[in-house]
Amino acid sequence: MKAPQAEKRPYPLTIHGDTRIDNYYWLRDDVREDPAVLSYLQAENAYCVSHMQPCDAVKETLYQEMVARIPAQDASVPYVKRGYRYQTRYEEGKEYALYVRQPASETEQWQLLLDENERAADSEFYQLGALSVSPDNRLLALAEDKVSRRQYDIRFRNLESGAWLPDVIEHVSANMQWNADATAIYYVRKHPQTLLPYQVFMHRLGDDVSQDRLVYEEHDDTYYVSLGETTSEAYIVIYLSSTTSTEVRLLDAHDSNAVPQVFIARRKDHEYGVDHYQGAFYLRSNREGKNFGLYRTVDWDESALETLIAPHSSRVLESFELFRDWLVLEEREKGLTSLRQVHWQTGAEKNISFNDPSYVTWLAYNPTPETSLLRFGYSSMTTPTSLYEINLDSGEQRLLKQAEVKHFSASDYCSERLWITVRDGVEVPVSLVYRRDRYQPGNNPLLVYGYGAYGSSMEPDFSVSRLSLLDRGFVFALTHIRGGGELGQQWYDDGRLLNKMHSFTDFIDISRALVAQGYGNEKQLYAMGGSAGGLLMGTVINLAPELFKGVVAQVPFVDVLTTMLDESIPLTTGEYDEWGNPGESHYYDYIKSYSPYDNVSAQAYPHLLITTGLHDSQVQYWEPAKWVAKLRELKTDDNLLLLLTDMDAGHGGKSGRFKQYEDIALEYAFLLMVEEK
Repeated sequence: MKAPQAEKRPYPLTIHGDTRIDNYYWLRDDVREDPAVLSYLQAENAYCVSHMQPCDAVKETLYQEMVARIPAQDASVPYVKRGYRYQTRYEEGKEYALYVRQPASETEQWQLLLDENERAADSEFYQLGALSVSPDNRLLALAEDKVSRRQYDIRFRNLESGAWLPDVIEHVSANMQWNADATAIYYVRKHPQTLLPYQVFMHRLGDDVSQDRLVYEEHDDTYYVSLGETTSEAYIVIYLSSTTSTEVRLLDAHDSNAVPQVFIARRKDHEYGVDHYQGAFYLRSNREGKNFGLYRTVDWDESALETLIAPHSSRVLESFELFRDWLVLEEREKGLTSLRQVHWQTGAEKNISFNDPSYVTWLAYNPTPETSLLRFGYSSMTTPTSLYEINLDSGEQRLLKQAEVKHFSASDYCSERLWITVRDGVEVPVSLVYRRDRYQPGNNPLLVYGYGAYGSSMEPDFSVSRLSLLDRGFVFALTHIRGGGELGQQWYDDGRLLNKMHSFTDFIDISRALVAQGYGNEKQLYAMGGSAGGLLMGTVINLAPELFKGVVAQVPFVDVLTTMLDESIPLTTGEYDEWGNPGESHYYDYIKSYSPYDNVSAQAYPHLLITTGLHDSQVQYWEPAKWVAKLRELKTDDNLLLLLTDMDAGHGGKSGRFKQYEDIALEYAFLLMVEEK
């Protein structure tokens, strides 16, 4: 089957005296209905399916393997809130969850709150963004997306009668918070064009949505609006967040006419969050150091802040949990998370320790502060996700649940953590996992994964699907390159804006070093990344096209310059602090130097599988579509170049407990097919 070739329609883009000719700009279709565009995407899909057909059996085998490791029936560990015990369940043969509850004093008669399977029955895609029971336990609010554009509809159910209320709030964020007396709910509306969350409204149940009260509107389009609630439940929190600064406004949860009050006014490079408990406010803030400290005040005054935990030079305070007798801290040092508890009265400290060389731990959901019991999560590359409970007073710890993984034994696998020195002398951490009996130094296929953006940490956790690659001899390497948050704010700063090139060179240097150290064969080296990690893939294959045999780029952000010059596209203005504003010439020149689409050239490229979703609101489908068209035009090799557009999904791919593995099976089948070439 002949490869599709998009028509060239030269389109000039001029700024700062520089003109770029974009031959495939026409593939942009905001309404996603242009017959020519859809025809091209369908032709690419047919081409991809045709070339993947020889490995259909392998793909099906992979999928069945992955699904077979997951128990047909499953249930979460119940938690208690406001006198009720809550649980999430999965039934055999069902893709989606059931949410149930019972009075905490009973052991039977669970009440069905919501069956996602019923809600998803009429849609190719379904995602429950939030589920919230009212403070009086009588009403259920839920936010659901049936299009995959991250635009949710909020609906309400009377839990006493089971009846659905007529109130429907359409095309909003999943964020929502009840007021104290359960007569109204706060929600966040998105801008109709850019989809930026920018307004907070209050809806009184029974009123027409058109009459909802505007509580707050953000006029700076570099800030995102979201909602939260304090531990005391006394305040609704309005978070206003840009890439590097925050402003918090508080609403009295007991006053339906409350006007949001600024806690600390926004200022450049100041990030903070606010909680409230037992009459005091608690702030996690970087006001005195990039790695954040914890502060307390009983007054609404920054000058009255008392330092509880001072910023540390190498340890990042990532989160905290307030209990009656204890303060619990989630921290990160040298890329690994840890938990520390501090007694309010005595100041005594205890650390909750772990043994794996590479792992992640986190504070789980703890809705009741008047307890000595803390729940926390744990996972490593060889340990399935686990939920623990520890008695903070006695130190007694017990495993509440570890995810069941069938046909798996942890002793068959080995995890390592390395530090690799890259070209400018910086040491970068890497987490590795492989199957012991399949590991042959210097002879294994090696898959290197990376992201390196937004200060997000790539956690070395467990993956059910990854076992299918490890069992076939692959070594998997998770890179913690600059631009991520693994080593704190400075690590992030060193991989964004005018330092972004570090992310790409880190990945290239790590990949070469892993081969040199025997973790993979140089002729069997593969790379994978999604979204901003797809940008990483696109730039790396421009800079070092000979390095990888095959690359998977998932929903890749590859047309950076054009997108960042277009303020009508979701995320653009809110990301100037990440990539830079190319309206300024020095950022324009720097972004142009690495933007994958702008730097495609006449050279040989690896085998490529590129995926996208037609309804993606984060990275618009036309970015990978244009990229593939330009690669087809210019590349000088005969290697595979496949574009697959999911016509029913968005940024996160397919929905459903099992259906999501169809995408992963396809990606792995591609790697195994290339491995045979």
